Formats: sequence, structure tokens, C-alpha cells
Amino acid sequence: MELEAVVAMVPSPGMGHLIPMIEFAKRLCRHHNLRITFFIPTYATPSTAQTTLLTSLPPLISHTFLPTLTLSDIPPNAKMETIISVTLLRSLPSLRHALLSLSSTHRVTALLLDFFGTDAFDLARQLNAPPYVFFPSTAMLLSLALHLPRLDQDIQFRDLSKLVHIPGCLPVLRKDLGYPFEDQDGDAYKWLLHHSKRYILAEGFVENSFRDLEPDTLDLLLKEEPGRPPVYPIGPLVKEDDAGSGVNMVEQCWCLKWLDAQPEGSVILVCFGSGGTLSTDQMEELALGLEMSEQRFVWVVKCPNEEVPNASYFTQDTHAHPFDFLPKGFVERTKGRGLVVPSWVPQAQVLRHPSTGGFLTHCGWNSVLESVVNGVPLVAWPLYAEQKMNAVLVSEGMKVAVRVVMGENGAVERGEVARVVKMVMEGEEGKKLLHRMKELKEAAAAALREGGSSSTQISELALKWKAPTKPSN
Repeated sequence: MELEAVVAMVPSPGMGHLIPMIEFAKRLCRHHNLRITFFIPTYATPSTAQTTLLTSLPPLISHTFLPTLTLSDIPPNAKMETIISVTLLRSLPSLRHALLSLSSTHRVTALLLDFFGTDAFDLARQLNAPPYVFFPSTAMLLSLALHLPRLDQDIQFRDLSKLVHIPGCLPVLRKDLGYPFEDQDGDAYKWLLHHSKRYILAEGFVENSFRDLEPDTLDLLLKEEPGRPPVYPIGPLVKEDDAGSGVNMVEQCWCLKWLDAQPEGSVILVCFGSGGTLSTDQMEELALGLEMSEQRFVWVVKCPNEEVPNASYFTQDTHAHPFDFLPKGFVERTKGRGLVVPSWVPQAQVLRHPSTGGFLTHCGWNSVLESVVNGVPLVAWPLYAEQKMNAVLVSEGMKVAVRVVMGENGAVERGEVARVVKMVMEGEEGKKLLHRMKELKEAAAAALREGGSSSTQISELALKWKAPTKPSN
């Protein structure tokens, strides 16, 4: 009797890449009855959010946390590209063991890897499980990644005022490519280049975008090119709800209840994602700018980080409360038109709420897609990783955002905060952004419905992964 087909999925540590991969798995399970097993690399005790989310999934989706690694030899200031890549590389022996165990009871028809997981390609081929790369970010970033080995030979990235031309994309200032490109001798850049050189060995790319967002880029990537794996644009996959988040339900309900009492489209959500933090001084400028804007807001406040804004991949032990770092009297002065929430809100539900009319965001791709699906225009305030590239895309390409302007001191000053918030929430420019975002909302709905581009691409992959596996050469 033939063994049941199963797809093995390996995300990177952290929630940002796990959530869209889970949404993809849920659709494969729900619509195609395909079994999925997650193998999750770890370097710390899994968070409550991770475990709660994973245990809430349908029975066809199982998960295993790989043995916890030690990264004590990695410098505390290491960039996330290094941390994730090293974690996935060092997890290969335990991943091999886990996959061999799974292969004894199931037919592993594909290994879906995070885009930092290319070192597992050889293992996948040895086990006759074709490797696919899951790309939870933009097609723009995928085009850059595929083109990077050639770019690396042609140009030096140190001159940050120059434009970089990425095939099928808007030209991007080198400073907007992200911090790895500021130091071509640094580990973060070397890891990006390492993975980029190995992408041609993949069986295909599963890309969380869709044509209406990035038409020129995806038109180029979807053209067959010798030696380049095919691209499957399955987006926009976003978290459907906030169930299983492990959040205090009282706080969640209070936030939504507060929104119920606000006028339609009158509130701007201010949130920098699961890993985004600001300095103390920048928090103060943001607070006073929101106050100056005189607009209604929900602000998700976190304790500050005096280092360069980055994702919190190493656990920070702090007993401080985020409100301790707000300007004196701010909460009282803005009471009624502003709601300040510590650490977390049910973002998907807040963006879906009729009272929400804008989103000040760090431009993480999950957040951008949630905004598109719900038709909410953006204030783009990128912090780390590829978020500056995303800010270029949403403001200049998609034309659904206004981007903040940094002052000479590298901070976004209170007057600038007030300007961009008012522009999105009440200005003529804001009306244009809203009109464009509503068009994309309709396009997103069309992509997701039966027969749309997303469901069609997912069906194509499901058929491949349910078919008998061909023996490797």
C-alpha cells in the first residue's frame, strides 16, 4: 500500500516567517486534504505565541520543535540574517533525523524551506524530497535575491546615494536595500549572497504576492528562463484571525470595544510589528506627533531599544512597562481620542474594523498584505531588514502609502509625524491613497476566491505534491 503524501515545512525562528507559512499550510490542508508537518528550528524556548498558534491548527497539520541550539558563540549584536542562517544550518543533523523518521511512515513529496534555509537543499535531494523556497516577502526582494550574484560582481554598495536597478522593479537607492548592503564584508551580507547563489538549485519559489501588487516584477519572474526555478505567486496570504495568539482576551476585547465607539474610518493604527522597537527619544517624538495631529489613534507601545532598531531575535529580559517611557501626561491628554495598548493588539481584527482608516507601519510584508486585504492606506515607517525596500514599493510602486522623512539627526520628528498622519487621515492625498487601496482590496479578494490566481497556484502545487515522487538521479 502506498504511503500517504506529506509536505515537510521548515520556517525560520520567529513569528514573521512562520505565520504566512502556516496560512499556506492551512489552505493546502483545507482545500486539498494534504498533510503537512512543520519542523521548527529553535535557539531558545519556543514562545507562548508560537506554541499556542501551532497547537490550534487542524489535525492534518502537525509540528515538531527541533532540539534547541546554543548560539553563545554568536556576537550579541549579530544581524538577524546571520542568526537565522546559523540556526538553520546547525539544525541540519536534527532535521535529517526527523525527516528520516517521517519517511518511515509517510511519503515526503516536498521540503518547503524558509528563504534562509538553502543549506538544506542537499539533504532534501538525498531524501528524494524536492526542495522549494518559501518567500514570505515581496517579488521585488525575490528579484533582487536572484540577481544579487551578478550585482555583487558589478557594483560596490558602499556608495549609498546611488540607484540600484533590480530587474522588473523600481530603481532603489542603495541605502534602501537594508543594512546588510552597507557592509559587503559583513556576515549579514555574506549570508544573503550565499543563499542567493544557491537559489538556482531549488525546485521552485512559493511567493506571497500577486500580480496587481507587483505587475512588472511578477510578469518578469513568471517568464520561463533557462536555469531559473519557476515562481508560484500564492499571495496575498494573511492571518485570517487572531485565534491562538495566547493574548489576554480581556485586553483584546477592550481594544475592539473602544473602536466600536469611534466614527467610521477615523482611527489610525500605530504598530511596528512583533520585533520593531524605537529609542526612548523617538518614542517621545512619536507620542507628541500623534498628539499634535489631533487624530484618533490606537498605538501599540513597546519598551524602547537604544540600539539600532532591529528584530528582537535574542530574548530581552526586561521588567519595565512600556508606559513608563511615554511623555509625562501624554496618556491623560489624549484620553478619549487615543488608546495606548502595551505590546500587542489583534492586528488583523483592528485593520478589519470599520473605524480603522489608516495604519502607521514598519512595512513588514505581513502587515502590508493585511492592510491591502482590508483596504487600509499606510504611513510607511521602515525600521530593519527589507522594510525600506517595502516602503519604496508601497509609496512609489503601489501608491498606497506616504513615507516618513527622517530629520538630519536620523529621527522622525514630531512635526513630521503630525504631517504624515494628518495627510493620510484627512488630506486630499489620503483620499487618493484610500481609493487606490480599495482597488487593491478588490484585486486581493479576486485573487483569493475560487479560480483566482492564489487558489490556482496553490492547486497546482498541491497536485505536484500529491503525485508520486520521481526517484532522484
